[in-house]
Amino acid sequence: MISRYSHESLCACRTAGERYFEGVKILFIADIVGQPGRKAVKALVPLLRRRHSLDFVIANGENSAGGSGINTKTAEEIFSGGVDVITSGDHLWDQKEVTELLKNEPRFVRPLNYPPDTPGQGSVVIEKPNLPPVAVLNLQGRTFMAALENPFLCGPEEVQKLRARTRIIFVDFHAEATSEKIAFGRMMDGRVSAVVGTHTHVQTADEQIFPGGTAFLCDGGFTGPHESVIGREIEPIVRRFTTLQPQRFDVAKERIFLQGAMIEVDNFSGHAVNITRVSEPYMEVC
Repeated sequence: MISRYSHESLCACRTAGERYFEGVKILFIADIVGQPGRKAVKALVPLLRRRHSLDFVIANGENSAGGSGINTKTAEEIFSGGVDVITSGDHLWDQKEVTELLKNEPRFVRPLNYPPDTPGQGSVVIEKPNLPPVAVLNLQGRTFMAALENPFLCGPEEVQKLRARTRIIFVDFHAEATSEKIAFGRMMDGRVSAVVGTHTHVQTADEQIFPGGTAFLCDGGFTGPHESVIGREIEPIVRRFTTLQPQRFDVAKERIFLQGAMIEVDNFSGHAVNITRVSEPYMEVC
């Protein structure tokens, strides 16, 4: 754990006569890259669950299959590690097997803002024993990315529907531009529990809780090899920039971290009471 931000007005002990704080601890795992990222999830999620008494785990898996896309095999491996919901992003279609996930896996979500007839779902509400329902919403930004439907219009509409079932709503906002992520988080302040950005693979240091009670982190980073250029072998990327010629970008292997954020949410209000950036090293056991 490398940083923690607490919302003091909510995190402080309640005054006499008020109920004792009850919260849901959510771990969000940023973009899982290839086999190294999957190994880190399988090894570290059970450890983190025990260490922090986690209740719910969400992971972005759009780069889990060979570093680009997701398929049924990699999804099963991620779920077996203790993940409750997998989100995705702009590499959604890179593996043809993703259509099976979209049609048959209720714990897998794609960006909501695809056209209405697109297979799959953009949000899900999961119910677990002894916990309030947890909603997970996946959206994709449009600045410097494919022109999907406007997340600033379809996102709030979906949140309104989800709030009829639960106040605990986590949003994976998969986008390139920091301004777009921040603007969306600010717009949704008080209406969702957390907005965490994905896609750039570089963890930001701006974790905070907005005045309305929404936890925010501009980018959760990535889960995989950090002796790399955002998860890929260094030299081919450098050659691409220096020669402008096509290169094969293989997934790197060294200095593996599980990155993301841990958020504690008040059961009653759905407001976040603290957010902690996560950057947990994975050590290969010989």
